[in-house]
Amino acid sequence: MASHLQRKPLNKQLGGVTVVQEVLKRDSRLKYVAFRLIELEPGSVYEEKLDGDECCIVALTGRITVTQDEHVFENIGTRDSVFERKPTDSVFVSGGKAFSVAGVTGARAALCYAPSLEPLPTKVLAAAEIEPEQRGKYQNRRTVHNILPDSDPSASSLLVVEVYTESGNFSSYPPHKHDQDNLPDESMLEETYYHEIDPRQGFVFQRVYTDDRSLDETMAVEHGDVVIVPVGYHPVGVPDGYASYYLNVMAGPKRIWKFHNDPDHEWILNRP
Repeated sequence: MASHLQRKPLNKQLGGVTVVQEVLKRDSRLKYVAFRLIELEPGSVYEEKLDGDECCIVALTGRITVTQDEHVFENIGTRDSVFERKPTDSVFVSGGKAFSVAGVTGARAALCYAPSLEPLPTKVLAAAEIEPEQRGKYQNRRTVHNILPDSDPSASSLLVVEVYTESGNFSSYPPHKHDQDNLPDESMLEETYYHEIDPRQGFVFQRVYTDDRSLDETMAVEHGDVVIVPVGYHPVGVPDGYASYYLNVMAGPKRIWKFHNDPDHEWILNRP
């Protein structure tokens, strides 16, 4: 039986655009985060008027043009596959504004939503400004692209990051959580994971669990799936022979990423 936390690709037609994935607040356990993945043909256009949410438009693959009133960001995007492992361009749009995304080539764009707490300027988040970050050691190695970290004031509540985990490694590990509004020790942030796998016939494992195990689900996640993390620890394990990419969207009452490791597994960090 499928988990209520795992979403398979939807592939819904919307004009000339395919909505590949869609996680809305009204049909999930999420109060802060929403996510949509769209696929565009050359010349096709997606249009949206934001209400109470801000949006980060990530040029996942291919080239797109994003327009918001007088702001036109032409031919943005840097890669044909996420597994080129290089940062890409994104555009931030504040709540209350309308925008369009046009396919310059065949393209995929991730639309990442969270509450708009204050009006902010429309802004391109250029790939050239993202420095890949290496984290972890042993079999806990991954590469991170911080698109909208909490140190960047471009957004009022959104946090967006890309993570690459190589074959045989774990990430979001040791298991950590951020589901308590208990700063400075821990922040409350919901999260979604959009997964891709190379080669694409592979799978990864993701577990989402709480201390009291009132939520405890382990999923075999395939290429194109989304995993919803309303609360709890959420590690990802990558089998031998495959590489993992995921795009994280996070938001909560405060725009601070402060996580808490599972005490049962924190010892892993203290190995020589």
